[in-house]
Amino acid sequence: MKFSQMPYQRPDLAQLKAQMQELTNRLQQAQSYTQAKDVFLEKEDFEKHFETMATLAQIRHSIDTRDTFYDQEMQFWNAAMPELEEYAQAWTIALLHSPYRADFSKEYGDLMFKNAEISLKTFSPEIIPELQQENELTQAYEKLLASAQISFEGNIYTLSQIGPFKSDPDDARRLAAWKAEASWYKENQAQLDNIYDQLVHLRDKMGKKLGYEGYTTLGYYRMGRNCYTKEDVERFRAAVVKHLVPVADQIYREQAKRLGKEYPMSFADNALQFRSGNPKPAGTPDDILAQGKKFYDELSPETSEFFNTMLSNELLDVLSTEGKAGGGYCTSIPDYEVPFIFANFNGTQGDVEVVTHEAGHAFACWMNRNRIPSEYIWPGMEACEVHSMSMEFFAWPWAEGFFREDTRKFYYNHLSGALTFIPYGTLVDHFQHVVYEKPDLTPAQRHAVWKELLGIYMPWMRLDGDIPFYSEGEGWQRQHHIYSSPFYYIDYCLAQTVSLQFWALIQQNPANAWKHYMAYTRQGGSHVFTELLQNAELDTPFEEKCLQTVCSAANSWLSDFDLTGIE
Repeated sequence: MKFSQMPYQRPDLAQLKAQMQELTNRLQQAQSYTQAKDVFLEKEDFEKHFETMATLAQIRHSIDTRDTFYDQEMQFWNAAMPELEEYAQAWTIALLHSPYRADFSKEYGDLMFKNAEISLKTFSPEIIPELQQENELTQAYEKLLASAQISFEGNIYTLSQIGPFKSDPDDARRLAAWKAEASWYKENQAQLDNIYDQLVHLRDKMGKKLGYEGYTTLGYYRMGRNCYTKEDVERFRAAVVKHLVPVADQIYREQAKRLGKEYPMSFADNALQFRSGNPKPAGTPDDILAQGKKFYDELSPETSEFFNTMLSNELLDVLSTEGKAGGGYCTSIPDYEVPFIFANFNGTQGDVEVVTHEAGHAFACWMNRNRIPSEYIWPGMEACEVHSMSMEFFAWPWAEGFFREDTRKFYYNHLSGALTFIPYGTLVDHFQHVVYEKPDLTPAQRHAVWKELLGIYMPWMRLDGDIPFYSEGEGWQRQHHIYSSPFYYIDYCLAQTVSLQFWALIQQNPANAWKHYMAYTRQGGSHVFTELLQNAELDTPFEEKCLQTVCSAANSWLSDFDLTGIE
């Protein structure tokens, strides 16, 4: 079914609660595993349907945040979901204490019970008001960003639309674009500070209500971390500083030489890889999607069937339009067993990476769409990001169709960008740990923490006040995940490390690399992250040698790459 034809109807909240309670009662009263399994499968179908309604409302709201109908529907779901969580937890408790638990584990594996035990640690009815407020504040942040009207060169742009100007080859124009965007953030900084301050204190309050030291432990549980700890993340961050920051620093030093700039450079100059301009996709958005179709048609039979389904059923919304929420994401619509991709094309390299990155998520979902339980369709967030970031590298043989004369620029920019991203992502994670360890920091103190950490993780950024907002340690406020998904961002860094393993395998033998990728992807979420890697014969990023090895291989490739003729 086409996305535009998928019907939406707000469910009756009281009826949902009653149905969930009735299913829980029947599970508790089951007289055999057969009866218990029948109820379990019925609950799967029931949950898929109301999640479909919530997802349709969320997607259509993000497509146009000005749509009053779906704005009201999101208000309904923001209030309803925390209330439904109480009934979901009752079901979880009944499942954990079922006399047929061993039978369920034998048929479906024990991970669903491991995840259920973690889920129980994230909720109590007494935090429902805070959860509702959290949803409202996150939506307020999204709407604020979507409402941005940035004046530049006599025209008005959204945050997504101003993006291409921020990497313009003309130094004065590029700097002006950065300052124009920064001015909008500065004008709205009081509201941005206020929203985040409320979110931090709300989350701290939730953690303490549930018996934790604050939010950090709760945050890890909410992220479903089931195979690594805060200490593992701290060791990874230390390895990034030790092995990757020096490599990234050298990349930016070489960039400064190419641009004829003094090192360290400003935020605006760091955004320009080549004096002649950053790689840009060739052609229109339709051309990019057509080349995406060629890529997936030729990559494998599975990817071909997947991408053609996406195109024919309107399951990609990628143009940047007025009122559209920023960023991009992939989600799934359970009733129809299909993924959906939301993005904002703006004429930059990122447009191609939407077709590869977000479609990497979507392909993994597609491959596992029939899994039972449905929670096994998706693995943990860090494992999901491996699908997407690695798919970007599998597209390299088709890069010329996307970039034409900019193909060599793209290869260099993509690989170097993968390396230089990890320190930034690690900075985001470190910042959040400090914030939630010290929830009473003032907005000014939070900005100071970010600025200090910038010096550790991104020493190539000049912090001299050249661009207000960014150089003052306030640039974190444009990072959606910090507001909406605390502690998520390190997942990208762990996944990027794994994706660099795939990059190295592709350089040696693309067919063998794809075999490992499919071995990883076919598992869905049936194992924890470290087991998914082990089963696909990949190294875990928590081993220091993993980061050290991929850094060395990628750095050697970049050092030997021929940039002759590229200005």
